[in-house]
Amino acid sequence: MIDSTLSELERYYDTVPRVGGARAEDFGPLTLFVQEGKGWPYYARPALGGSGDATATATAEDVKRVLSRQRELGIPEAFEWVAETSPSLRAAVEAAGLYVHAHPLMVLDPSADALPPHPEVRLLGADDPLLTAAVTVPALAFAAPGTAVGEAGPAELAAATAEPSAEEGRSRVSGKLAAGTGAMAAAVRDGVVLCSGMFNPVGDIAEVVGVGTLPSARRQGLALGVTAALVVEARARGARTVFLSAGDEDVARIYARIGFRRVATALIAEPPAGAA
Repeated sequence: MIDSTLSELERYYDTVPRVGGARAEDFGPLTLFVQEGKGWPYYARPALGGSGDATATATAEDVKRVLSRQRELGIPEAFEWVAETSPSLRAAVEAAGLYVHAHPLMVLDPSADALPPHPEVRLLGADDPLLTAAVTVPALAFAAPGTAVGEAGPAELAAATAEPSAEEGRSRVSGKLAAGTGAMAAAVRDGVVLCSGMFNPVGDIAEVVGVGTLPSARRQGLALGVTAALVVEARARGARTVFLSAGDEDVARIYARIGFRRVATALIAEPPAGAA
């Protein structure tokens, strides 16, 4: 069962950039996805084999070839893969000078019961006036990782939403919501977005992404409420498999409360902090 689930996820990871407007560049055992025009920047990852599994073995030289191309294009030097399906890639990317982050990869138990709706959580539409704030909250959350209460609050959110990048993000997400290729939920209190997240569906598989809580509003169950609302909506749209990558083990324990179970480890590689 685990092997078939991981094969499903491999195909999902390979499909998402393609349906999101990216072109695929072939680097033998690796595939580099390059966004055409404006949109989400994508990653390089192991090329799928004929069975739909990421079975090819990449070397440090393969990784360096992709890095050179990413630098040439001016796109993020990013690699993403699943440790269990491409076990040798970590050594290759580390030998090429990248830093690897590990995240619990979790799949929702199909038999898990839905949590009662959180009173402060709702789905957002493409024209919702709070959409810019909802798109911006996760950036503030991920800038201060962990589950401890932090300093960034409504004032910092207001300043961040005034940045040009916030409007660009809102436009991208609004397009996805209008097209039905994504859904966003947010926890709102007194007109302020305190937590938000999305899911991206491909066929009957949906990935919950970008769930982040404004640091000053942590430890109030908001992320759990947002995730639960996304799960309900994904299932209502026909998702058979719902999965996510948790930030760390503490966050994974939170997701376990609503029925997510760890099946593997998601790895993300990028240049070390401070690298040019």
